[in-house]
This record gives sequence, C-alpha cells and structure tokens, in this order.
Amino acid sequence: MDADSVLSLIAAGESLVVEFKSGGTDQDELAAAVVCLANGAGGRLLLGVTDNGRIDGIPPNKLDYADPHRLAATVASRTMPTVMITPQMVEVDDSLVAIIEVPATDHVHATTKGRYLRRAINVKGEPQCLPMSPHEVLARASGAVDYSLRVVPELSIQDLDAAELARMRGLARQGGDSVLASLSDNELLRALRLVDDDDQVTVGSLLLFGTSEAIARHLPAYEIGFQDLAGSEIRANEIDRTPLLRAMERLVDRIDARNPQEDVELGLFRIPLPRWAHATIRELVANALVHRDYTQFGPTLVRLEDDVLSVSNPGGFPRGVTIDNLLTTIPRPRNPALADAFKRTGLVDRIGRGINRVFEEQLALGRPAPDYSRSSDGSVVARIRSGPADAELAGYVAQARRSGIEMTLADLFTLHEVRTERRITAARAAELFQMDQASARTTLNELVERGMLESRGETTGRTYHMSAGLYRQLGEPEQYVRAKGFDEIQQREMIRTFVERHGSISRHQASELCQVAPLQAGRLLRKMRDEDELRMTGERRGARYVLASG
Repeated sequence: MDADSVLSLIAAGESLVVEFKSGGTDQDELAAAVVCLANGAGGRLLLGVTDNGRIDGIPPNKLDYADPHRLAATVASRTMPTVMITPQMVEVDDSLVAIIEVPATDHVHATTKGRYLRRAINVKGEPQCLPMSPHEVLARASGAVDYSLRVVPELSIQDLDAAELARMRGLARQGGDSVLASLSDNELLRALRLVDDDDQVTVGSLLLFGTSEAIARHLPAYEIGFQDLAGSEIRANEIDRTPLLRAMERLVDRIDARNPQEDVELGLFRIPLPRWAHATIRELVANALVHRDYTQFGPTLVRLEDDVLSVSNPGGFPRGVTIDNLLTTIPRPRNPALADAFKRTGLVDRIGRGINRVFEEQLALGRPAPDYSRSSDGSVVARIRSGPADAELAGYVAQARRSGIEMTLADLFTLHEVRTERRITAARAAELFQMDQASARTTLNELVERGMLESRGETTGRTYHMSAGLYRQLGEPEQYVRAKGFDEIQQREMIRTFVERHGSISRHQASELCQVAPLQAGRLLRKMRDEDELRMTGERRGARYVLASG
C-alpha cells in the first residue's frame, strides 16, 4: 500500500472494517482495537491517524510501533489467543503510519487484561467497539454458535405439537426432502438434529414444533409480528408466538393477500407484475425466521406501510456478513439447524443464496432493489418499495428468460442502472455487484460483447450505456441518442459555467469536473478551442483555457 492508497482509505473514514488510532495510543488500547476487529470481520487498523482522520504519525519515541516486527510482537503479547497481525509502514505527508491487517478468525479473542470486544455500528451509523455479552463469548469460544441446538431440559418429545410435526412431513412431501415424510416423530427429529443423543428436545424443536404456550414459557424472547398500516390507520396488528413453519405460511399468506399485480402485454403473452415477487416474500420471511438471534427480545416483524414491505428481526447480521458483502459472502447461518430444516422442507433456497434471489426477482419485475441500509448491530431490516415498475424492462427480462437466456444478478443491476442513470462506470458496477473494479469491468465488457451495452471513453474514464439494439427492443430508439449524446453536451455546459465563474480552467480541473480521464478532458478542451468556444493560454502543463471572447 502506498501513500495515495492510505490517503484514500483515510478519506473514506472509519467503518466496520477500518479503525483509526492515534500514534500515541498506549499498548493496551492498541490491543483492544485489534481484538475488536478480530472478533468482527477483521479489517485494517491505521495507527498514526486520529479518529477525525488527521494524520499525527507514530512518535519517534514509540519504538515498539515504528518497526513492523516489534509492533506484531507487541500485539501478540497483549492478546489471547494471540492475534497474528500483518503491519506495513507507510510514510504519508512526512509522518509514519502503520497499516495493520487484522484477520477474522474462528476464535474469540480478548486482551490479556480480560477485555472481550467486537466491532459494531451504533444508532448514528458510526462504527464502535462494544463489550461482548457472556452468551456471545461462550458461543464463540465453544464453537457452538447454533443456539437452536441448546437443550430445553423441561421438555420432552411428547410435549411437541403433533400437528406441526405433520406440517413438516407435508411440506417435505410437496417440495422438500421426501424421505422425511415417512419418518416417525423420533426419527424425524433425529434426522433434523433437533434432539440430542438422549432424545432431549432442543430450542430448534421448540421453535419448529412447540405449542404457543410452550414457546412463551421456555423462549419468551421470541415473538412474531404482522402490521398493515395506511398512514395513521392501523389495518392489522398481530403479535404472537406461533411455531416457525406455521408462522412462515401465515406471514406469506398475509402479504400475498395484499399484493396486487398489474399485467403487461408482451406480444402473445401477458406478464404479471406484482408489487413483490412471491419468491422474494418467501425468502425474506424465511431469512428473518432462520437467522434472527433467539437470545434477543423483540418480534420478527413484517410490516406493510403504503408501498413499502419491511421485514425486520432482532440481532444484527451473522458474524462475517455486512451490507457490503451481503450478496457475495459464503452462507453464514446464525442457526444452522433451523436453516437445514427450512431447506429440507423446500421453503427456502437449498444452496443458501436466497438473498441473491430476493434481489434478482425484484429487479426482474422492473422494481427497485431491496434496501438494507437501516440495519444495525441490533437488528436486520430489509425494506422493499413496490414501484413504480419499469414495465418495458420487466417485459424484456421475461422474454429473455422465456428464450432460455440467463439473466444474472449483475445483468439485472446493470440494466436498472443504465435505464435510470443512462450510464454506468466500473466503479459504480463494483459497488452494485459487491466485487472489485477489475471483475466488474470484465462483467461490463462481457455485456458489450453480448450486445446489451456500448462503451465510450478511455480505460479509467470509460462509461457504458445501453446499446442501440437494446433500446430498439425496449421500444425506445430515441433514448439511445439521448444516452450517447448527453455526456458531451452536459460536459461542455459545465466547462463553460466553470470558466465564466472562475476565469479559466485547466485540463486537470476539467477532468475532475466532468469525471472523465485527463486525456478525454484534454480532447474536449481542444475541440472547444477549435470551435472557438475557448481560447488556450500557456503551454503544456501550464496551459489553461479561457472564454474565446474574453
């Protein structure tokens, strides 16, 4: 990492995976910061940068910080189990900054003074280090993250609801693991790992097959809620402790009953466009039930409010999952036994990528993507606005799928972006796809080869817009001219306005102003000069452009 990379990292600010520490931080506080990141998703600790992003550097007298090997040894001696960091020293603005790579591990770490900390986002959206609760420490230390496997000593198999066990068999027979349908109660519970070796009932058994009374008595933290609001009017407000399979069916039915659809004519076919795709509804509800933290009080809540469907549950994302890697990280269920049971009933995606399907199905309807920005360390909140639908785009996607053409999530994200913004860059694509820019650029170039996009500009300033052929397929050929010609018209106007206000403009300023590569900015300035809009003064790097009439 060089000085420019460090400055870019500082400019982006602190996050779940980036922490700043002043160069004068004492060794115990440094160890605490490392432990905090290691117990989260890992990340980078910048030593020599204050919380507000000011570079104060590592002082000359901090010999243990100025040498990478001594810094690693200092952290190792103050953490348990030892956190093996990888420091790199970078000189930035004449100050020494240590970039400390902190790995995420399967262990729970503490400082040698007994501090257990983890990285979290507070209610203001700011990153912080919080003390870990006893149950978090015990679960991480034992490796038994699955709370649903905890035994409930006061219960036996006979206390479970036979109707809910029958519901499981029926679901398995219809679209899940049909082997489960022929098993006895004891065999079914063993197959799902929901009893221990002595046939003692677990929390997972109670959640799936317990009566509402038993759940209320033994697991009071759990509730299910459904609300239907229209402005200040409350149309429905239900809170109870229904077992999970029945809760899943009931919540999905409640939403489906309030999910009107419009139809779009596509040649001889009629394309239905509901507010929310049925697959989206099922996956969102199932995810909330399976991945919630059952040690935390509060309801798993489904709310319909005007044109927004929101599904929320107590407990933040499982460890290692963030908003920024939600679509690309490996599946990390908080309650693996519950996740397996839902998969074997056929209620959710069997390969653990249900969240991707939530995004795909909404985008395929020509509707906005789900929004997780209101999630925090204490809860996960998924919000989906119902529209308005881009009927032309939905029709195109439906026709492509009917023809056997695969439409990936990256394809759908790209189509939505170029439809609404007229263009997309590799940087924006990387943000949407949750991948690095090089991979995002490769994906965009593949869409060019498939005839869906066209590109313009130099490598770093390259933009992509929808192809003429695709605009024709969408019945909007005139939009192609607007998309292709809009850039230069807007850029010329921006440059003229800048020169009018500031007297002159350089190639570098034009590049930053128009968000294009310097070579592309230079060509545009020379073109405006040749057309007598601007006049060049100075030479080479000192060249500036003024109004031709000035």
